[in-house]
Amino acid sequence: MGLMERLFKTPAWGVHPDDRKQPAAAVPLRVLPMPERLYIPLLQHVGAPARPVVLVGQPVLKGQLIAEPGGNISAPIHAPTSGTVIAIGDLTAPHPSGLTLPAITIAADGADRWAELHGCDDPFALAPEEITRRTAAAGVVGLGGATFPSAVKFSLGKRLDVGTLIVNGGECEPYLSSDDRVMRDFADAVVDGVRIVMHAIGARQALVGIEDNKPEAIAAMRRATEAYAEVKVCPVPARYPMGSDKQLIQTLTGREVPADARAAEVGVLVHNVSTCAAVHRAIRKGIPLIERIVTVNGGAVKNPGNLWAPIGTLIDDLLNFCGVVEAPARLILGGPMMGTPLPHGRTPIVKGASGILAFNAAEAAVPEAGPCIRCGSCAKACPMGLLPMEMAAHIRADSFKGAERFGLADCIACGCCAYICPAHIPLVQYFSHAKGELSAQERASLRNDATKRLVEARAARIERETQEKAAAAARRKAERDRAKAAAAALSTTVTAEEISS
Repeated sequence: MGLMERLFKTPAWGVHPDDRKQPAAAVPLRVLPMPERLYIPLLQHVGAPARPVVLVGQPVLKGQLIAEPGGNISAPIHAPTSGTVIAIGDLTAPHPSGLTLPAITIAADGADRWAELHGCDDPFALAPEEITRRTAAAGVVGLGGATFPSAVKFSLGKRLDVGTLIVNGGECEPYLSSDDRVMRDFADAVVDGVRIVMHAIGARQALVGIEDNKPEAIAAMRRATEAYAEVKVCPVPARYPMGSDKQLIQTLTGREVPADARAAEVGVLVHNVSTCAAVHRAIRKGIPLIERIVTVNGGAVKNPGNLWAPIGTLIDDLLNFCGVVEAPARLILGGPMMGTPLPHGRTPIVKGASGILAFNAAEAAVPEAGPCIRCGSCAKACPMGLLPMEMAAHIRADSFKGAERFGLADCIACGCCAYICPAHIPLVQYFSHAKGELSAQERASLRNDATKRLVEARAARIERETQEKAAAAARRKAERDRAKAAAAALSTTVTAEEISS
């Protein structure tokens, strides 16, 4: 089945929110002036936090390693500019809880002096394993928001003999346009990164999926791929959440990734266009992942657009550069559908920060929820084929296991159900709450099992010690009895001798 035929046969999942990408998407890319302070969190990726390798007071150069990977699934952190480490301690995390996480603070010296870089003029002469090693050393992670260490995915793709690389240029979230600008302004770098990734994983073809509401990006990418028949640009319908891995895979290849499987197990691997551009910079130039394009948008922003900004920049610095027309009623890291609400702007951007949204009061308004009218709109919109109304009913009844039986674990929290719901029921919050409760129950069950094992082990130890004491007492009694018998026998022998004498 060809691509166009598949597109017309694709089930009508998803929603079509107003994309609100303009005017930010059309504004030329701007470079943010270097802030005086950068706050670099040690956890900007899936896996274990990175471990600092610098000390307070130590001078650092741009691109220098400042934190090493904390485990097999982790990523290193590098200095986004030259300066001095002035603090290593807790900082407000980019999370609605407002909790803290460890970070390294650098005072910029204004010189922006680079550490020594080691690039490669011909990456295709390198072994795939060397590409993977260099990508890992550069701290490249998925820039579409998942932030999974890219080198780990390379190794997985190579091990499972992946034949197709899916390049995600969908960017289906409203307001966001950072990937759009990457493809428009750095199409050659993206395509070179795509080809390097193909070399690293052994893929034979690459399919670049771009939503058809980005004609400039599609044109730029087609020009950049003219000389490479193995890289195909594939426009796809603008439908949210087309940028989700499983939906894009099914649209472009017709393959469905099972609920309990990974994409690599069906012969494909997905990487974001911005990730591919970062791989190009890491391999060709030796530049680690220390900066990225960030969309700054929303009704409270005076001059929305896309900024080239160093990792660790405070959100307040981004907003001050773009200007605000009113105090934001809500700040969101990422897009409005799956992004993370933030408590304040004294939070830094991280590697996975594709956008910062500053909503005005009208955008931030939440309609009052009503009762479910059983219309089924949420089920029609769900890209995973779930029944959100049934899961929500079980959750309202505190039957989290019941929601799990209806596929709660497969929910990708895209928000389509809540967006389309005419009763404005906050379905995603229900599902997030239920997942949190199930995780807490699982942790409690594990603790209970561990406690039970400890109690059983203690009882077994006491029983063993009791038996050992009883056995020892029996041995001592037997020894005493034997000693008494021997003494009695000796006494009898002596008496007999005395009589005979």
